[in-house]
This record gives sequence, C-alpha cells and structure tokens, in this order.
Amino acid sequence: MSLHRAGDRYPGGDPAAGIETRHAFSFGPHYDPGNVRFGALVACNEERLAPGAGFDEHPHSHTEIVTWVVEGELTHRDSAGHATVVRPGDVQHLSSAGGVRHVERNDGAAPLVFVQMWLAPLEPGGEPSYELVRRPVGDSGEAGEAASYAVPAAGAVLYARRPAAGQRAAVPDGDFVYVHVVRGEVRLACAGEAAGLSAGDAARLTGARGAELTAVTAAEVLIWRMTRPD
Repeated sequence: MSLHRAGDRYPGGDPAAGIETRHAFSFGPHYDPGNVRFGALVACNEERLAPGAGFDEHPHSHTEIVTWVVEGELTHRDSAGHATVVRPGDVQHLSSAGGVRHVERNDGAAPLVFVQMWLAPLEPGGEPSYELVRRPVGDSGEAGEAASYAVPAAGAVLYARRPAAGQRAAVPDGDFVYVHVVRGEVRLACAGEAAGLSAGDAARLTGARGAELTAVTAAEVLIWRMTRPD
C-alpha cells in the first residue's frame, strides 16, 4: 500500500483564467519518471473551474477519459457531435480512440469541481465513443450507496462509494487498486497495514486482497480496480 497525500500533487491549470488543477501523476511540465502511471491509470486530475472558465477545444487520442463531477455542472462538447451537461454523481466516459477533440467548460453560475481520470487502453486505435451515465450512485444520494462502471477497453472498473460515518465498505480485490478520496475522511486497511485518508489523498494497492475502508466521517470515494494485461 503506497500513500499519496493531497498536498503532494502537482499544481497546474491557469488560476488567472479561473482554472486550478491538482495532478496526482506526472503531467505536462511536472515530469516525474517514477510517477507516470499505476496500472492502466495515467492521470487523476482534480479540476476547479470558476463560472465562465473552461478548456477550449483540444485533442485526445488513445486514452479512456472518465469524469466524475463533485460540485456544479460541466458542459461537454466534442467533435463526434456530443453536447451534454454532466452533474454530480454522473459518470462521463469519452473513449478518444484514434482521435477526438472536445471542449470542457463551466457555463453555470456556481463553481465547478470535477475529478478526471485517464486510462491507457489495452489496444490503441479504433473509433471514438461517448457515454454518460446519469447519477449511478442513486438519485436520493443516501449514504452508503454504491455503483460501478466498467471500462473494458482499459481492463478497469470504477466503483463509487458514499459511506456514512462509521460505515464499512469492501474494497475490490485486484492486481492494481487505486483509492481516491473525493471528500470526507476514511481509514483504509489492507494486509495488516492501515492508514487514514482525507479529501484529495489516494492509496495505490498492488495485489490487493481483503482490503476494507471505514468512514471516519461521511465520505465520497472513487476506487479503480485494474487487471494486469496478459
């Protein structure tokens, strides 16, 4: 179990333009050869966009891009013709495949916070695709609800957990397991080790078996389970 604290993330974005970013992995000018990827995961970015701020049209290729909105609304448009508004609890998945361009903006009146995660596909190329799953954690938002979203192209599954204070939640077994705390505080136990995690913290588990997290406060946690390519 390897712990990575919120304060150790690389700063990015353009604060003067209303964009603040925290990168969990080597990204752009922050090149760190020891932190390029974990399993299929190559980026886990926390983005904060002020009203009216956003990313102008830019390209992606050979990347599975999964976005989780925490607060506010994200406006998405891409060169394949999709135009959507992504809200808290939704999962957005853009498979850039051989190449796609998109725009991401905060067109709302409130600040926008989202977590965007990039995964390397098992095979490059193909045709771009897009999917938006509305509120997979449940419309009521009740504590303890759980959902999963599979990204077969990367051999990965995303699990969303919203445990109430004192509630326990199993962490799926996997070759690579990435636990990211969106908000709240949890305690993670695995193979005789235990550690506390707060908002923005992450744990990387290799060969995880029987891991479990306990919510110290009401929390929201994203967990990736990734398989080792054959």
